[in-house]
Amino acid sequence: MTEHESEPAGTTVAAPAAHELRSDARDNRDRILQVARSIFAEEGIDVPMREVARRAGVGPATLYRRFPTKEALVTEAFREQMATCNALVDAAVADPDPWRGLRTVIEQVSAMHAEDRGFTAAFVSAFPQAVDFAQERSRALVALSGLIQRAKDAGGLRRDFVLDDLVMLIMANSGIRATSREAVVAASRRFVALQLRSISTRPDDGPLPPAVRLPLLAALR
Repeated sequence: MTEHESEPAGTTVAAPAAHELRSDARDNRDRILQVARSIFAEEGIDVPMREVARRAGVGPATLYRRFPTKEALVTEAFREQMATCNALVDAAVADPDPWRGLRTVIEQVSAMHAEDRGFTAAFVSAFPQAVDFAQERSRALVALSGLIQRAKDAGGLRRDFVLDDLVMLIMANSGIRATSREAVVAASRRFVALQLRSISTRPDDGPLPPAVRLPLLAALR
């Protein structure tokens, strides 16, 4: 079985729940998830399943026994991040000032995606078997769509801004590359500040976050 293989069409595959496993199997499962989160954060979710198994110190058979498909592994690896993302969206929706709520959630979610390339890839990917992940993502997007409309109605957000623009912003933000994760986060902070000024009807005239020297710019100087 390769990382691209999955169960027959029409079946829904779920990874075994942690509480159903023996202690040694649970240790293997936890180690696989820890390694997968680290690899996906640095390299994205296209890393082969066999490479995840190798770095976790388990055989491919053990990996596929715990996570029968790439979708199952990615879904479980990012379950906590998805829950955090939804909590941030819920807090933004509850803000009585919809533009402030939207601005805050864009800043917070963008910071999450800047720190974890894999989460962005998982968020924008279509995993047909990962029903629960898709539902959580859909819930977040529906809530954000409503918040966007409220921010427009309140006069804080430009009228032609749409949900697809927010998805594009997240994808562009995840494309930032720098020499360290700290530099990526700092560059993301400045990028998001610039984007927020472009979509607000009342742009902030204060100073931008500090600029970060990125590899291409450094090579040209």
